[in-house]
Amino acid sequence: MSRRFIAAAAAALAAGLACAGAAPAADQGGRRVVVAVEDDYPPFNYIDPASRRAVGWDYDAVRELARRLHFTPEFREISWDSMVQAVATGQFDLAANGITVTPERARVVGYSRSYAEVHQRLMVRKDERRFSSLGEFARTTGARLGAQKGNTNYSRAEEMVGSSRIVAYDEFGELVQALINGDLDAVIIDDVGGQGYVGANAERLRLLEGALAGQPLAFIFPKGSPLGAALDGAIEAMRADGTLERLNARWFSPHFRVEAGAGP
Repeated sequence: MSRRFIAAAAAALAAGLACAGAAPAADQGGRRVVVAVEDDYPPFNYIDPASRRAVGWDYDAVRELARRLHFTPEFREISWDSMVQAVATGQFDLAANGITVTPERARVVGYSRSYAEVHQRLMVRKDERRFSSLGEFARTTGARLGAQKGNTNYSRAEEMVGSSRIVAYDEFGELVQALINGDLDAVIIDDVGGQGYVGANAERLRLLEGALAGQPLAFIFPKGSPLGAALDGAIEAMRADGTLERLNARWFSPHFRVEAGAGP
């Protein structure tokens, strides 16, 4: 057997081993991955009123990612206003909370591939008759618009009506309750989250017609995390085999109702 043949065979074997190792490279070895959630943002994450279990798109999606990448998710609740910074400083390995991609956030955390796109809409009381569209609301003098602090919805609210008409709250649940109580005239929210809150308050809330430009959603993780590339591969695999479409159809449907949402 010639030296040239042996060298070629060795190179081929090395290449084969490298290829064989490429697939398991994403394998996390069963390690614990601490995941940040708000547990107050249906349909992404919330406490089911019947079972008192934490459920939502985030829980189903992260558990599917964990199955594919071989890690053990540990979900921990944290308020939205602290979430991005907590991920940036390594207190969490991952955050799943319907997070929009922005240049400002990308400076401090890493983003996965996008799994969905959302559009900002206005949520109002079901009996609201003063305005029926975003444009009519913007032209209604004195109408108060609620937005969550530190959220991209707040920036969109400023663009729509200016800061003088905005009332900011720390949590989305507080915004919804203020709207129901009449302390606000509308709340700006992405369409998926809005459908979730309307689903939880179907007799009291609705979404106005019309929406602003779309924004991608993604998971975030500490910059430089080896989990990032693995997530991207798994998300693309879920997109290719239809898993992502099934999850989105289940949780992001316009007919979503909290009472009907069954946990995994």
